[in-house]
Amino acid sequence: MAEFAKRTFYLTYYIGGTMSIIYSEKEKTFTLHTENTTYQMQVDKYGFLLHLYYGRRTEGCMDYLLRYADRGFSGNPYDAGADRTYSMDALPQELPCQGTGDYRSPAVIIKNADGSYGCDFRYKSHRILKGKYGIPGLPAVYGDGDTAETLEILMEDSVTDIQVTLLYGLLPGLDIVTRSAAIQNLGSGKIYLEKAQAACLDWLSGDLDLISFYGRHTMERNVQRIPVSHGAHVIGSRRGTSSHQYNPMLILAEHETTEDAGGCYALSFVYSGSFKGEVEKDQYNQTRALLGLTDELFSYPLERGETFYVPEVVLTYTNQGLSRLSHNLHKCFRLHLCRGKYKDCPRPILLNSWEASYFDFSGDSLYALAKEAADLNMEMLVLDDGWFGHRSDDNRALGDWFVNEEKLGGSLGSLIQKINGLGLKFGIWLEPESISEDSRLYKEHPDWVMALPGRNPVRARNQLVLDFSRPEVVDYIFEQVCKVMDQGNIEYVKWDMNRSLSDCYSRNTKDQGRVFHDYMLGLYDFLERLIKRYPDMLLEGCSGGGGRFDPGMLYYSPQIWCSDNTDALDRVRIQYGTSFGYPVSTVGSHVSAVPNHQTGRITPLHTRSITAMAGTFGYELNPETLTEAEKEEVRKQIRDFRKYEPLIRSGLYYRLTDPFRELPAAWEFLAEDASEVLVSVVMQEMHGNMPVMYLRLKGLPEGCFYQEQQSGQIFASDALMGGGIPLSDQFGDYAAFQFYFKKI
Repeated sequence: MAEFAKRTFYLTYYIGGTMSIIYSEKEKTFTLHTENTTYQMQVDKYGFLLHLYYGRRTEGCMDYLLRYADRGFSGNPYDAGADRTYSMDALPQELPCQGTGDYRSPAVIIKNADGSYGCDFRYKSHRILKGKYGIPGLPAVYGDGDTAETLEILMEDSVTDIQVTLLYGLLPGLDIVTRSAAIQNLGSGKIYLEKAQAACLDWLSGDLDLISFYGRHTMERNVQRIPVSHGAHVIGSRRGTSSHQYNPMLILAEHETTEDAGGCYALSFVYSGSFKGEVEKDQYNQTRALLGLTDELFSYPLERGETFYVPEVVLTYTNQGLSRLSHNLHKCFRLHLCRGKYKDCPRPILLNSWEASYFDFSGDSLYALAKEAADLNMEMLVLDDGWFGHRSDDNRALGDWFVNEEKLGGSLGSLIQKINGLGLKFGIWLEPESISEDSRLYKEHPDWVMALPGRNPVRARNQLVLDFSRPEVVDYIFEQVCKVMDQGNIEYVKWDMNRSLSDCYSRNTKDQGRVFHDYMLGLYDFLERLIKRYPDMLLEGCSGGGGRFDPGMLYYSPQIWCSDNTDALDRVRIQYGTSFGYPVSTVGSHVSAVPNHQTGRITPLHTRSITAMAGTFGYELNPETLTEAEKEEVRKQIRDFRKYEPLIRSGLYYRLTDPFRELPAAWEFLAEDASEVLVSVVMQEMHGNMPVMYLRLKGLPEGCFYQEQQSGQIFASDALMGGGIPLSDQFGDYAAFQFYFKKI
């Protein structure tokens, strides 16, 4: 990033096409237009970069919205002289910093080489480029010159010679704006970043609701909607992972906003480690939202000449309700974040061995499981935990990535060949970041674990964490994993991480405030090397299910195991919350056995399949326990999913009900050209003498007709959206239905 230091003033330029990023020399404004939105900022007379507007598309300069008054106890920059009406404590900003008189929560805090805290960044130059910027060593949305543009704004602190290049990416066709920053130390000594958040949105007025997504292991991404009130509302993770507890995404919505109408904003952090999101209403009823790295256990050193890259935040706005907001994010992540062979194509329907046998298996039993899977027309067998070292339970052998050939009764390669011979693909489970004390690796390298000096480390699941901030640790584990991968035709890897980080310490550095972020850089380096070495492999992310379900992981793994909870009723709620920010194509979801292994609930096989079809679809059970009638039902489920799969993967997803508030959980997939519609319904409760419930469809074009394929009945599109369809009064626990319509 040394080139940032050399830039002086760049006139706006753009090579070919229509400009979506416009710089006005007269008004000193940057205007970012997407198809339906406008984002505008202005360099003011003192060089501060003020945020003017983000909302529905508009023209002209929006600085008339700014108002200046003498604000008691709000400081004034020295440049303003005797003008008491000018205060950063009340002005909307793109880069609010500690030390400018703004007492709201800042995006950046720097400890300078002289020990002082404070920075004051002013505009220096800018340039506009075709294509979307990338971030060295970090995941980021991508786009070529036909689909994306980049704005770079160079800001400088003239006292410390620290520079910040603000990065704005634009996907105009998807109403997406991304934000990141590169912070470079050109001063005389070492500095520390104490806080670095990628995005700040300041609203001058308006009452908003905050929608966030909280949870726990096996019950992730519950939806919470609360009014933004005075004070600060903070979500985040201190766990070294994005966590089950809070997802790194915020939605700000007008009070009246519904699924189908109203203004709303989303901020989504493309990062898989600790994070912090803040929403604060200030003394003047203005609201500020920030999202980025947590400032707890974070104090990142920068020597002279070094650059720190802040992970990216994806922003989107719509005035057409929460469904449209989700569609914007879904398309962005599916088409401009996921990568590789499987980013937008059918995934293999798999059978995972975990709930079928846990640790109790052999090569013969796995082959028998594969034969059952092939007989049911599944496409892949995944060997889950227990195949390596002396791993007989979850208390030992993590880190010993060599095949237990005695347990398998032969080599892994020979087992894979036999399974491939059945016409099945083969996949395998890994947990490369963790280590057991009862392992060969721990005996050889106890110094490779993350542990505080002189203290016993914190265990979780009776395991420790390898220090992935150290390149030699990453290199060793990568080499061991590749030795396993090269033993046969492994076409799928489930990457798991079954604990949170707690002991923030590395023997590799004196600056412990960098460790958790460097850990993430080490993990991303590993994942990047893995997918480049095995480009045809499907990687599925996992962290106890949904503990690292975030956009950062989607850059490497186009699907993530949504939750360790496979109960169909709980899953409709988990998948409902997940759908606000993530496309269905990224949601790992399986049909599992009953009684369910997490809840003990018994649900019909049909209901379990309908729930799992709101995801990548697969099975998590032992087919030998199924009756012949159930096996035939599984074959039909697989036929149905293959028929619907293109629509499920790439169709527009609509939430038809709120399963936290309504008895039916219902959702819809609508083809982009509106040619077909799939509606799924799961009844969460059944009562005596139930009233008839009607389900209204969404998004259909007016004035046309659809035929429901099972009944043959024809409906007007306006009737389906206005009157709806009556739900069946079928008796029994947890009934489920699907309606498949084709436009005629």
